[in-house]
Amino acid sequence: MTKPKILVARAVFPETLALLSEHFEVESNQDDVLWSKAELARRLADKQGAFTTGSERIDAELLAACPQLKICANMAVGYNNFDVDAMTARGVLATNAPDVLTETTADFGFALLMATARRMTESEHYLRRGEWTQWRYDLFAGTEVHGSTLGIIGMGRIGQGIARRGALGFGMKVIYHNRSRLSPDLEAQCQAQYVGKEELLRRADHVLLVVPYSAASHHTIGAPELALMKPTATLINIARGGIVDDAALAQALRERRIAAAGLDVFEGEPSVHPDLLTVPNVVLTPHIASATLSTRRAMAQLAADNLIGYLTQGQPVTPLNPAVLASA
Repeated sequence: MTKPKILVARAVFPETLALLSEHFEVESNQDDVLWSKAELARRLADKQGAFTTGSERIDAELLAACPQLKICANMAVGYNNFDVDAMTARGVLATNAPDVLTETTADFGFALLMATARRMTESEHYLRRGEWTQWRYDLFAGTEVHGSTLGIIGMGRIGQGIARRGALGFGMKVIYHNRSRLSPDLEAQCQAQYVGKEELLRRADHVLLVVPYSAASHHTIGAPELALMKPTATLINIARGGIVDDAALAQALRERRIAAAGLDVFEGEPSVHPDLLTVPNVVLTPHIASATLSTRRAMAQLAADNLIGYLTQGQPVTPLNPAVLASA
């Protein structure tokens, strides 16, 4: 019996490829070439499934060129690379990889907060340049983490994990803003108080962004929002590029209108706004919040499980548009 054909659009673990090859005829991109949209469409034209990352835009134009496509499985919890409405209209299932990266990403979000508050990158560069010659009372004096106020925008699983770390581990007062308020039980578990967005920005010593990207959340933090923050506050973005207006942030950092920022995601990444590269009071990391080997393997496994489950049994694990299942 002929195996379904799938495309693995980016490099992935060899054991993931081996598993997929048991079930499918696999074309893989182990050279990790960033294909153009036209090249991606060409390679997907005869495929029933795609193993994708955030790099591959799946929209109506591409889908029109790929009539056999039945599923795109993202190796990520985010899926702003998917036009889910267009996929649903074409009967193409979308899946993502939630849960398996929650705690690892929450760890990193808190690590980035601490590195930013305590000026770790700035001070390391100073040391490496050979400028450290003596102790001084205010040498890279940063912002307190313990006992401070943590403001979280986006209180899903990852936001809740960060809230627990702050409240239970560091005695922080946690406030949050979300599209919908958490249940009283979840608020109690996170020791978090719901507030409006403007109040959060005014009160928080550390503002941490974990909101999904959409047209509605584009530039959730721009110049007006930065103006509300304390001059001693820090801003941490582990959500998606585009949640923050990077140009406005760079200007606020340069003018010291906020103390510092920590960024794992960027508008137009992997490109980074050049002004962010010239301000000292920012910690920059290349979208690695979920990057532990065990977590990345779990993400790859879940994407593979979605492809195998749907294309061989009609049973995906984490569908984003289950209406496709009803009409299949």
